[in-house]
Amino acid sequence: MLATVTSAVLIGIDGHRVGVEVHVSAGLPSFTLVGLPDASCREARDRVRAAVLSSSFTFPPNRITVNLAPTNLKKTGPVLDVAVALAILAASDQLDPHLLQGAAFLGELGLDGRVRPVRGALPLAEVLNGGPLVVPTGNVGEVRLVAPEVRAAVTLRQLVDSIRGDSPWPDVDDQPATECCAGPPPDLAEVHGHPLGRLAMEVAAAGGHHTLMVGPPGAGKTMLAERLPGLLPDLAESEALEVARVHSAAGRSERHGGLPRRPPYRSPHHTASVVALIGGGSNQLRPGEISLASSGVLFLDELGEFPASHLDALRQPLESGRVEVVRAAVSASLPARFLLVGATNPCPCGWAPDVRCRCSPAQLARYARRMSGPLLDRFDLRLHLDPPDPSTLFAGPAGAESTASVRQRVLAARLRARHRGVSANRSLRGSALEQHAPLEPGAADLLRDRVDRGLLSVRGTMRLRAVALTLADLEGRDGPVTVDDVLLAECLRAHDVLPGTTA
Repeated sequence: MLATVTSAVLIGIDGHRVGVEVHVSAGLPSFTLVGLPDASCREARDRVRAAVLSSSFTFPPNRITVNLAPTNLKKTGPVLDVAVALAILAASDQLDPHLLQGAAFLGELGLDGRVRPVRGALPLAEVLNGGPLVVPTGNVGEVRLVAPEVRAAVTLRQLVDSIRGDSPWPDVDDQPATECCAGPPPDLAEVHGHPLGRLAMEVAAAGGHHTLMVGPPGAGKTMLAERLPGLLPDLAESEALEVARVHSAAGRSERHGGLPRRPPYRSPHHTASVVALIGGGSNQLRPGEISLASSGVLFLDELGEFPASHLDALRQPLESGRVEVVRAAVSASLPARFLLVGATNPCPCGWAPDVRCRCSPAQLARYARRMSGPLLDRFDLRLHLDPPDPSTLFAGPAGAESTASVRQRVLAARLRARHRGVSANRSLRGSALEQHAPLEPGAADLLRDRVDRGLLSVRGTMRLRAVALTLADLEGRDGPVTVDDVLLAECLRAHDVLPGTTA
């Protein structure tokens, strides 16, 4: 007998509908799984057999063939376990196949018959939208964000009894999912001194400008970066849903299932692999840190300790806002619209160009080469940070502007950018930048001089111009970009950001 059950598999952050077809026929007992399953998917054979027997059903002693359609799509993970078990029960006359029509099923089976949560339930639910969707209880919260009719499965026995109508479905909270909300973000008022660093964080938040901070140990680079997410506007509905999809696909969903409203903040260690940073994998394509930070901040502390190949892999996503992960058998397009903030020491010992520096010219040059010129060119803001004046450390919080106060200016600047048709000024290109950031004659001459002297590339000129426009937006000023705007933007973009470089 033949039975078909609808389910889905995950590739990257996208769900793909799969039909689980089971044929039970006479012959020697066997279990054949076809349709491009990977190793974890093929192991469903043993998990399903044990779960069926543990749930007091009969595992048919016949020839069982399971086909996962479409057969040209790679199937990974244990997400199809429940669908395979139900299809086997239906094909062996232990469950009416008509009761399974129109519904879709997701879930991993334990050997005792329990239904366990799966990774990527939210994007899987999106592709299965349109009918009743049965998922593990641990995935109900996130699935309800996109699926109108959700039912919970606790065990295989309970699931079959509920499908038959012999027992009610487990209760599912009908209240809307609460928004994900952590504690209050770190306050910018806690940062003493660093007027240029505080301005750089404000400009970065207002214009979406990538920022590099260079300074000795303890200068306050990490402290400033940690306060940047608190300056950013809350996520829009579409951004929040995309963030939820990415985190669900990575297995990092919030347990209560609410949409995130605050921009994500990711800070991977410098020993992270290139796959962990960019995304991918040999069989299961997973989003990397740049996708987990999409619509938020990616902070790379100790930037000079990251392998040069890892850093150069960021160059294309920084421009396009997406990363295309391509493998021989499968490919995926992942979002990567993140605000990059880097922090590094100026040299291996950390004290260049101070007299305390113990590094040779060769060491300085080797350290600087870890960050290529094209990568440095993508940092709109590049500044040196020196340790704050000791007198400011004990001055107390009086006079320090808070995150809430600075955030109001950032939101006003972002509103101006939205009126230009972009989320932030960094997205302005070509004719749009010419239209919204016209230059005074003196400002145009200044930029032309910097290009002629080799201090700015064409990309750098456009980015400097966008920073100058952001500075004007923060002041609430309309009109052409002035010489003062360009000079201040240039102060925030040091040409000799690292000893041994002039990028």
